[in-house]
Amino acid sequence: MTALVTGVAGFIGYHTAEALLARGEPVVGIDNLNDYYEVSLKQARLGRLESRQGFTFRRLDFSERDAMSALSREFPDIMHIVHLGAQPGVRYSLENPYAYVTSNVMGQVVMLEFARACRRLEHMVYASSSSVYGGNTKVPFAVGDGVDTPQSLYAATKRADELMAHTYAHLYGLPLTGLRFFTVYGPWGRPDMAPMIFTRAILKGEPISVFNHGKMWRDFTYIDDIVSGTLAAMARKPSGTPPCAVYNLGNNRSEKLTDFIATLEKALGRKAEMRFSPMQPGDVEQTFADIESSRRDLGYEPTTPIAEGIPRFVKWYRDFYRV
Repeated sequence: MTALVTGVAGFIGYHTAEALLARGEPVVGIDNLNDYYEVSLKQARLGRLESRQGFTFRRLDFSERDAMSALSREFPDIMHIVHLGAQPGVRYSLENPYAYVTSNVMGQVVMLEFARACRRLEHMVYASSSSVYGGNTKVPFAVGDGVDTPQSLYAATKRADELMAHTYAHLYGLPLTGLRFFTVYGPWGRPDMAPMIFTRAILKGEPISVFNHGKMWRDFTYIDDIVSGTLAAMARKPSGTPPCAVYNLGNNRSEKLTDFIATLEKALGRKAEMRFSPMQPGDVEQTFADIESSRRDLGYEPTTPIAEGIPRFVKWYRDFYRV
């Protein structure tokens, strides 16, 4: 059962491909290796995958129609799609909005059309985001809550992905499942996210910016829990009419940012110099996942608290960057 994984050199894409290969499933991975963050990290992830039997890589942009059309002809036996590629990040969407529309909106349409062309396709799983909950004040966030108040263009594009998926499921009967990821962290993580930013600064003795004067909470979710939920979703195609579903994948705990920093300080054996700052445009004060539907339908159960996940991340960081 060949699976296509988009964004395979990215954080979640890399770990998902690793898990699929570990259980003997062939993976076709695609990535354009853009320079949104350090390409060397993407290449290092990719190098580990390319040493594995059953892995095939193609460097291409999934928002390019002709390239994806050619890929569908080259690999007609694709049965599962795990669409994890995207232009991520809330703050960068203020600087380069066009990148988000190209990757997250056009890219989603191209991937849905690609799925239609895959005659053996059983199911497509795609990445959404906890950002779609926007300005919601009711916590924890449940999949049935309103998602009509996005606080960033990034959030708006991910909500658009969900709406387009619903449309394609309705029109063409495509089985489609969206996963709303909550603040994913762990080994091989993204350099633009707080764990990497804080770790790098603390080890260099540089100050860290703590936004909203520290009054922020996040549902930090360890990468292994995200991968287990993604694979569980992949194995269970929606049975409703239309055949589409959306699930939260989070840790089901909302940690205060200053507590997260304290856990990181303990793992690093160093104190952070914190500079408290106002809330950044596009950001939200709290995220917190209600995972009842994920538990019920997917058997999803996160097992890694930050007290365990952060030390694992720090060990990887020190080993990889030799610090």
